Formats: sequence, C-alpha cells, structure tokens
Amino acid sequence: MKILLTGGSSFTGCWFVRELAGAGHEVVASFRRRPEEYAEQPRGARVELAVKSCRPVYGCAFGDEVFHRLVREQGPWDLLCHHAADATNYKSPDFDVVGAVRNNTYGLPAVLDALAAGGCRRVLLTGSVFENDEGAGSQGLPAFSAYGLSKGLTAQVFRYYVGIRGMGLGKFVIPNPFGPYEEPRFTAYLIRSWRQGKTPMVSTPAYVRDNIHVTLLAKAYRRFVEQAPESGFCKLNPSGYVETQGAFARRFAAEMAPRLGTDCPVELRPQTEYPEPRVRINTDVLDAAALAWDEARAWDELAAYYREVFAS
Repeated sequence: MKILLTGGSSFTGCWFVRELAGAGHEVVASFRRRPEEYAEQPRGARVELAVKSCRPVYGCAFGDEVFHRLVREQGPWDLLCHHAADATNYKSPDFDVVGAVRNNTYGLPAVLDALAAGGCRRVLLTGSVFENDEGAGSQGLPAFSAYGLSKGLTAQVFRYYVGIRGMGLGKFVIPNPFGPYEEPRFTAYLIRSWRQGKTPMVSTPAYVRDNIHVTLLAKAYRRFVEQAPESGFCKLNPSGYVETQGAFARRFAAEMAPRLGTDCPVELRPQTEYPEPRVRINTDVLDAAALAWDEARAWDELAAYYREVFAS
C-alpha cells in the first residue's frame, strides 16, 4: 500500500514507519521540521531512524497548504495514518484543549475530500487509552487529563467527517508503550538509577496499567493498517503486560539484570494517594506468534539500546 503518515518523529511513530516499510509498504511521512532542526534527543535520533525507511516531506503540518499539495500531487493514496497530535505542555492543567483539537483536525474536510478524489477510502487515527471512554478500568473511564480530553474530542471529529463521506475509519488505541528511543520516563529512570548504583523508588506501585513493548505495538499497528476497512468503523485496543506498576517494575528489573550484568533492585513505596484512576488498561490481547514477535529478542534489544545510550 501507499501510506501517508503523520507523526513520524514521535516515539511510537518512528517504530510504525519502520514496521510498515519493513512489511513492503510505501510510506510517505510528513515532518514539521527539517532533520537538522530536531536537535533535542531522543527525537532527533527517531527522525534519523524514521527517514531511513520512508520518503520524508519536511516543513509540513497536517492540514496546511504544504500538506494539501502533498495529498493532491503525490497520490493516489491507499491510506492516511494520522498519528500526529498536538502535545505541547501535555502534562499541564492549562493544556489548550480547544487549540489542540483545532490543530489535530485542521482542514480535515478538505483533506478527506482530496484523498477521496484520488480514490483513497481508508483513514487510520491513533488514540490513547487515557482518553475518556477508552479501554477498561475504574472510576467510569474519565479522561486522565486535558490532553486525554483533546484526543477523545479529536476522535469524535474524525469519526463524524470520515463517516459522512462514507469512508472507513480505524482507531488504534495506544496504552503505555516502552522501548528504545522513548522519552526518558519510567523505564529510563529505572535504568539510570541502576547505572548509578542506586535503588529506584516506585512511588505509584498500586496503579494497574498496561505496558507494552513498542516493537509488539508496531507489529499490531502494521496488521491493523493492512486490515483497515473501506467503510464503517473499527477499533483495536492492543494490550501488553496488565499489572500493577510495582509488578511491572519488578518484571523490568528481572529482565534487565542478567542482560545488563548488574543488580537491579527496586523499592516500592506505599501508595496512599490516587489522583489518577487506579486501573486503566486496554482490552485486546495480541497473538505474538501470529505477529512474528519474539519477546526475548525485544528485551535483548532494549538492554542493548540502554547500554549504548549510557556508554555514550
């Protein structure tokens, strides 16, 4: 298939580009900036990785004039994969929900009309388990944050405009991915602590979350892309390790210790406050064998990545 993909500089996006191209699909990926302008790491490394597997188009944001020309002049397209999303200050309570939805859906009717004029019938949108009414869990499935709310509203806008045109919409809902080229968050904190000879503290061990290897997530994404419908709506909520964050930290430590050749202790602090829903998970269990995914190899690759990162 010939696929137009946004969001290739993101953690999951660069893996999606690699997986789709590796399966033989032609991927054209739009980037807001040129490669040399992605100075921050690991985003710069992700862009460098992604452009090896796709045809990049730089200085291009979803719905702007450059993007419209891309849709009109470089098609026809088999599928639009809209993976990009406005995440500026996404952790802030002052996150601009309305502005984010506007950016995520900018010029959407015209984009869809141009795609349809070239024969494209399929659109795939990325969602998040932290949106309202996604996955399974506690407290009525509220949005985790203003950012999560913007993702849910974006999905509603897409479903409306794609639906009235009789096109097919697939929604791929992401839980908690981890792996090489991730922003320095929880797993990077664990590794960094061990490299410094420290015992990392897990302050939210009672939360039940759904952590998934990014390589498995990418294979599930590729399969979902290949099965995307030409009409109607379908959704996939791929699931990984469903367990408490304390149990996941211990799982991560047990896998890393022999691969890094060092002790990987973890201290779980008692958790008494729950500002987020206690449970939020995805619901679709993946068949790793059918996706040709090797769990041991994924852990090996992750350990090798962190060895290289901390060596440099």
